[in-house]
Amino acid sequence: MPSLNFEKALWSRGLTRVVGVDEVGMATLAGPVVAAACMVTPEVRLIRAVRDSKLLSRSQREELVPEIRARVRKIGIGAASVAEIHRLNIYHASHLAMQRALRMIGEYDHVLVDGRRILDPTFAPGKHTEIVKGDRKSFSIAAASIIAKVTRDRLMTKLAARYPGYGWEHNCGYPTIDHRRALRALGVTPFHRHDFGTVRLLLQRELAEQLDLEPSVVP
Repeated sequence: MPSLNFEKALWSRGLTRVVGVDEVGMATLAGPVVAAACMVTPEVRLIRAVRDSKLLSRSQREELVPEIRARVRKIGIGAASVAEIHRLNIYHASHLAMQRALRMIGEYDHVLVDGRRILDPTFAPGKHTEIVKGDRKSFSIAAASIIAKVTRDRLMTKLAARYPGYGWEHNCGYPTIDHRRALRALGVTPFHRHDFGTVRLLLQRELAEQLDLEPSVVP
């Protein structure tokens, strides 16, 4: 269960405005990558139900959002579009989304980021700490993971109304069986990531049969 141990260690050093950051949508075939940032200060109270968003149901995540908003100091949300993912690659696009979320926060003292070492120069040395599986260890990162997931799920539901048949309202753009079948039947939309596995193979019509043999090829 996520705790405030990482945050407390920073607070004890006088770094009281700690921000947890996480992203969602890295491995999807469609839609943007979305990041959220949650600032917590020493007076914050832990929400016991908050944990890695992947361990919660959709309804549980939705129910937690108002409570998270009431407990944390600030929330920022950022995204990188499909066009930016094509231009930058998904790794750098995810960092762009994080930076946009942090800009919405404003001034802060330190950032806790879910994941491994970040080499992107936009993350200032000494002002951020990477935590492997941080969304299962740090309360602020776990809270950010829930905000990011709910935000992106809502966005994909809206896009599903514009592009029906792909199941985005429930698969959120991930490479599920129904999504891959819809791609073969309906074709590629402007919101699909052309460089990602199944989509790339579909665009190469001569390899269409390979999709049935290796349907989960995603960079």
